[in-house]
Amino acid sequence: MGEWLKRVRRGYGRKLVSLHAWNGWIVLILALTGLILISGMWRGVLGEGRVWIKWAHIVVGLAAIVPVIYYLLLAAKHWKQLRGKPWQRANVLIVLGLLLGWFGSGVVLWQFRAFGPENANAALVIHDALTWVGLPYIIYHSITRLKWLKAPQRLTVRPPAEEETGLHPAATPQPVYTRRAFIQWTIGAGLAVTLGPAFLQWLGRTLGSGSASLERLVENDANRMLPPPEPLPASAPPIGGGSQGHFRVYTVTPIPAFSNANWSFTVDGLVKRSLQFDWERFVALPRTAQVSDFHCVTGWSVYSNTWEGVPLQTLLDQAGVRSGAQTVKFYSGDGVYTDSLTLAQIAEMGDVLVALLHDGKPIPSDLGGPVKLIVPQMYAYKSVKWLNRIELIEGDHDGYWIVRGYAKDAWVGRS
Repeated sequence: MGEWLKRVRRGYGRKLVSLHAWNGWIVLILALTGLILISGMWRGVLGEGRVWIKWAHIVVGLAAIVPVIYYLLLAAKHWKQLRGKPWQRANVLIVLGLLLGWFGSGVVLWQFRAFGPENANAALVIHDALTWVGLPYIIYHSITRLKWLKAPQRLTVRPPAEEETGLHPAATPQPVYTRRAFIQWTIGAGLAVTLGPAFLQWLGRTLGSGSASLERLVENDANRMLPPPEPLPASAPPIGGGSQGHFRVYTVTPIPAFSNANWSFTVDGLVKRSLQFDWERFVALPRTAQVSDFHCVTGWSVYSNTWEGVPLQTLLDQAGVRSGAQTVKFYSGDGVYTDSLTLAQIAEMGDVLVALLHDGKPIPSDLGGPVKLIVPQMYAYKSVKWLNRIELIEGDHDGYWIVRGYAKDAWVGRS
């Protein structure tokens, strides 16, 4: 009976060790793929490969629930073994909470169309918060439990006579190595120094109000276009009461800076009259205001934005569309990014705007100013930043992200 119990305990211990190892590999893969997905640099380098990394992140994230379920089947025994060890029990609860939180928020982000933008926005904040707090904790937890860090057991040396008698009053304890404790403190301090400032910066952006964030962007804007566009009386204060949410700045190139000297706006291609504007003429064009939500395909949204600008259809009517034109191609002032809409899509939507102001203020360069395309009914990668040219073409055009695996028809909730 005693031998049988020993075998059961050894088998149970091996299961926990194997479970810990698999969970470590899963967290490592999720951490690497997640960091690649949020990095602007990798977006441009990987191209279409980023879509495969996204799916790898999703598949591994779904698989992460398997070791959690498996552990829960063993949890009762493990919990009994940890009786009298409050710190180890707390560690189990923390790790389980992190894994379940990542899984739940990840599923909402994966199926954001089914859950709706508000729930997806909340899930993204939760997913980020768990990552900033949980990833350093799990790295620390995993590294400090590697075998080569474990301190040797405390040894005692007994005189030969005592070994014979079985009495050990004079046993002399030998010193225990402090390597493990030293490396634990080193890793903890390193994680705090390297990830702490980034976490605080993220926390400030998340907890701060959207309007305050935009004010900071405007104050620090690289663009110095004069005169600044004055908001229409109807849109200041913002019609929708001000945007709700926080923009995440993604770009595939360094953010360009413009001034009156190097900025121009063109409408050309299959048009009856090519249009060329400098800033003074463009800012003087009649404008309209609209309130709309702004949805990013990565799962976040900013609600009730008051955009002010020139309706795209007004510019097309001014230029005159020639027969044979089927598609409107949009160029970014960064010289790299392009996208397109068909004339049929533009007519169907009726609300595509060439915007100059957001919530009554000039659009900052971080968000795509001085002029940004706004396509409210499609995901944000269709809303071309730093817009400076519109070309009417025959046939079709695949934009920057389309050739890298994104959906061409980026309808919110439908594509």
